[in-house]
Amino acid sequence: MKQNDMVELLITDMSAEGQGIGRAENAADPGQRGLVVFVADTVPGDKVLARLTKVKKNYAFGRVEEMLKRSAQRNEEFDCPYFGAGCGGCPMARLDYDGQLRIKEQQVRSRLERLAGLEDPVIRPIIGMEDEDNGGQGCFRYRGKAVFPVSTGGIITRKGGIVENLGDPSVGFYRAKSHEVVDCGDCYLQSMAAMAAADALRTFMEEDNITAFDPKWEKGLLRHLIVKTAFGTGEVMVILVLNGKGIPGVQKLVEMLDEAIEEVGYSLESVVVNVNRASGKNVEKNKKKDRSQIRVSGEILGEEYITIAGKPTIDEVIGPLRFEISPASFFQVNPTQMQRLYDQVRAYVMMGSTGASAPVILDLYCGVGSIGLYCADLAEMVVGIESVKEAVADANRNAVINGIVNARYLCGRAEELLPAYLSEDPARQSESGKTGAPAEGAGKGGPDAGAGKGGAAAMKIDPQLQEYIRRADIAILDPPRAGCRPELLEAVASAGVGSIIYVSCDPATLARDVQLLQEMGYAFVEATPVDMFPHTGHCECCSFLMNV
Repeated sequence: MKQNDMVELLITDMSAEGQGIGRAENAADPGQRGLVVFVADTVPGDKVLARLTKVKKNYAFGRVEEMLKRSAQRNEEFDCPYFGAGCGGCPMARLDYDGQLRIKEQQVRSRLERLAGLEDPVIRPIIGMEDEDNGGQGCFRYRGKAVFPVSTGGIITRKGGIVENLGDPSVGFYRAKSHEVVDCGDCYLQSMAAMAAADALRTFMEEDNITAFDPKWEKGLLRHLIVKTAFGTGEVMVILVLNGKGIPGVQKLVEMLDEAIEEVGYSLESVVVNVNRASGKNVEKNKKKDRSQIRVSGEILGEEYITIAGKPTIDEVIGPLRFEISPASFFQVNPTQMQRLYDQVRAYVMMGSTGASAPVILDLYCGVGSIGLYCADLAEMVVGIESVKEAVADANRNAVINGIVNARYLCGRAEELLPAYLSEDPARQSESGKTGAPAEGAGKGGPDAGAGKGGAAAMKIDPQLQEYIRRADIAILDPPRAGCRPELLEAVASAGVGSIIYVSCDPATLARDVQLLQEMGYAFVEATPVDMFPHTGHCECCSFLMNV
């Protein structure tokens, strides 16, 4: 088979990127029969005639030339015009929701089988969203955090040094596999408050000729709009990511945001500027210098935050608890599914509580402390570790807000702090270079909570906290998409915890880490997928392992 060949395919699966997957069973070359072909704009159950656009040794890509039979699993009601214009945010939207759940559950199973080497792993039924969720909007309007890149197609410097936009403001999402911004007037996944804020910003930029950042010339002001919506309280935070510290006419913008958000039933409580002056040193361009192909390496957010209106945090309610959310802290994007995920974590905590007394829980990558605090009533003590000092401060405040006294927090890298606390002579171990030089801010979240201040001599070990860590019963791991560092898993194993509850947002890195944990003496018991991100290719998964 070669490029431009036609092949008839029955689509039987779907990739995380939203491409249908079929096998070329009728290939003329017997050696290529069964070749896997990825075809955009198809779903399982479709039968298509596809033209091959790229052929590799073990797989190929194709595009639909003729739809021979439409799948009964197609979501014919999904009519988002921005999806058709190339927005890459909903790769599974053409598949009905039940079909999405089946695929995600199978992806978790297949990753654990292929990458972790598990035979017939126990995978509980995936926890999906219900029709009555989000005020009857079900698996739509579920995101409590929206990140909108802002673009005007570039800028131009006129005579006299006047900087102007090349085009109209676009506040939306990236086109699939590019950094070209698709202007989005409404996204079915975002809260109404987020879309109202995006519309207000777009109008303000047009009326006041506000520039968007152009990575090619490293000029322009607005980079991103971030909106955090607390569904439980109706409070909204708007974060404006700027290539600078201020916006001309900012009071007008705040008033426009306030009015727009109030009209859709929410309350604007916080407006924050984030300063990100990252240079374009890492800009990469293709040979044609196509502006849509420009890439800028780096983070969306800078380190400096300035509250320009309202308060610096907003409040959210999850189950019986109330949480403060700051601009820098991580919080799950789907509050409805967040509670279901945390209920599953609680169930696994109870499975791991084999002794007569309440367990000591290590909450690693704890963020604002939400998981550990949600389980604190089941524990003797919760010890959280997080590398972001702002999140540690949030965790301490959240414990106080909810009257929880059996939770304490350390700021630093868990793979460094855990060995230090398990060591008989942590200061000497730090000086020898084995653990780096973290500092500890248990229960304080103050200046001493930052890692790396003052070197190894600044290490302060709380004997009581050290004793809790040494006899920890359960470790909850909630790492970023990249998974856990091997040093962290080794530290957890060296702590001798009886059970590990691993919360993952990437089945592939989960499977990799499960394999490592098996080598360290832990047996995989079961996993429960949770659909935290409907219509996307992502899936959260809560797994339970026991020390054997």
